[in-house]
Amino acid sequence: MSSTSSTKKRRGGPMLFLRQVVAELRKVVRPTRNELITYTSVVLVFVMAVMLYVSALDFGFGKFVLWAFGGGS
Repeated sequence: MSSTSSTKKRRGGPMLFLRQVVAELRKVVRPTRNELITYTSVVLVFVMAVMLYVSALDFGFGKFVLWAFGGGS
C-alpha cells in the first residue's frame, strides 16, 4: 500500500500561478494592425446584421400582436 502523502496532489502557491500566467501570456500571438482592423470590421458588420434581423422580427411580431388582439386604431 502507498502512503497518503504520495497519492495526494501537491498544490502550488500564488507565485507558481503567477509564473504560469506570465509564461502563457508570452505565448500569445498579437494580431497585426491590419488583422485587428479586419476582425473588428467583421464583428461590427455581423452585429449590425443581427441587430437588423432582430429589429425586423420585433417589428413584425409587434404588428402581428396588434393585429391579432385589435390594439391598433
